[in-house]
Amino acid sequence: MTYLDYVIGAYAVFALVLAWDFLAPRLQVRRELRAARLRAARETRRHAAPADLER
Repeated sequence: MTYLDYVIGAYAVFALVLAWDFLAPRLQVRRELRAARLRAARETRRHAAPADLER
């Protein structure tokens, strides 16, 4: 009796979880940075808009 399939499956699951733990925070940081940049651009446009209309 061999447990080779079980061991291979366990290592495969471990590798997937390890990869997800590596990638998930980076994806979240990228998403939050993008949201912050878009928010800053909206704020800049909102404050710049009245000055442009006065001319």
